[in-house]
Amino acid sequence: MRRHKIIGFAFALISMTVMAAELPLERIKLPPGFAIELWARVDNARQMTLGHHDRKGGTLFVGSMQAGKVHAVSFDASFKAQGVTLVASGLKLPVGVAYKEGSLYVSTVSRILRYDDIEQRLGHPPAAVVVTDKLPAETHHGWKFIAFGPDGKLYIPVGAPCNICEPDPQRYANIMRMNPDGSAMEIYARGVRNSVGFDWHPQTKALWFTDNGRDMLGDDFPPDELNHAPRAGLDFGYPYCHGGGLPDPDFGAKHTCEEFAAPAQKLGPHVAALGMRFYTGTLFPPEYRNQIFIAEHGSWNRSKKIGYRITLVRLQGSKAVAYETFASGWLQGETAWGRPADVLVLPDGSLLVADDLAGAIYRIVYRG
Repeated sequence: MRRHKIIGFAFALISMTVMAAELPLERIKLPPGFAIELWARVDNARQMTLGHHDRKGGTLFVGSMQAGKVHAVSFDASFKAQGVTLVASGLKLPVGVAYKEGSLYVSTVSRILRYDDIEQRLGHPPAAVVVTDKLPAETHHGWKFIAFGPDGKLYIPVGAPCNICEPDPQRYANIMRMNPDGSAMEIYARGVRNSVGFDWHPQTKALWFTDNGRDMLGDDFPPDELNHAPRAGLDFGYPYCHGGGLPDPDFGAKHTCEEFAAPAQKLGPHVAALGMRFYTGTLFPPEYRNQIFIAEHGSWNRSKKIGYRITLVRLQGSKAVAYETFASGWLQGETAWGRPADVLVLPDGSLLVADDLAGAIYRIVYRG
C-alpha cells in the first residue's frame, strides 16, 4: 500500500509541474490532415462521458483518479469548451463516469453513486445517491471505467486485487453489469485482469474491451489485450493464460490456453491500454468509420518506456486486421509530459483525448 501511495504522490507532483507549463502540442505527430488543440484544462482527467447536448451545446463530465474529483465541461454550439465546473470532490478514485436520463453515475471503488438532474444543478450539485455499495473495496486495480450498454445496463469492471493471484472468480477479475438502480448484478465476462476501457460496436452491438497484462514477466511479455465479447459467459484466461498463448508461470499448469477466449488483438507489452471507443463520427475520412481508438497510458515498470500514445485498431467485420499508432509525441525519449487516459467522439466527429498527467483534454480534428 505504501508503494502505491508513493507512486500516486509522485504522479501528483509531476502533474502539477506539467499543468503549470505550456503544453508542447507541436510535438504530437498525427496522420496528414489531422490537427490537435488544447480543449480544456481538467485536473487529473480520466474517463469522459457526454451529458445532454443539442444544437446549443452540451456538457462533458470527467472523472479523475488521484484528484478525487469529478468535473463538468460546458461547450457551445461550435463545440468549443466554455467553462469547467467542479461537481464532486473528496471521492475515492472516481475514475468512471456514465450518464443516463439526466443523471450522472460515478464509480468510487466499492460504490456506484448517482447525481440526479445534474445539468440543472451544476452550480449547486445535488447530494449523491448510493446505487450500490456491494463492490470490492480493494484499491489495487479498484478504479473502474463504467458505461451503459445497448441493453440499458451499467457495465462495471472489477479488477484483480493483485498483480498475479487466483482471486475469487465471483468477486474479482471480471466485467459485471447491473440495472441502473443497482439490481440484478451479474458477471458478463470472466478472466479479465484489469479492464479500464470498453465500448460496443455501433452495428453489431457487441462488447469490446481493453485489458492490462500482468507485470514482472520481463519487458516484452505479456501483451496488453483488446478483447471481443459478443455474448455473456466468455472467460479470457486470467490468471492462467496471458495474451492467448502464454501460460502463467505460477498458475498456468491448472488450465491450458485453449480453454479460454483469445484476444482479438494483442497490443504492446505494458502499454497500459485504457479508454477505447469506436469512431462513430463523419468528420474523419471514411476509413476511420467504426474503427477503434485506444488511449495507451504508458508503461511504468519497463526498462524502456512504451505507450503514451493513441493507437488505432482496424477491423474488417468483427476481425482485427491492423494495429497502428495514430497520435504520438507525449513521450520524448524516456520522459513523458502527457499520458492519454481516455478518448471520446464529440457529436461533430472530432475526437477528445483526456490526459491525466498534463491535466488536459485535447481535441483532434480533421481538416483535409
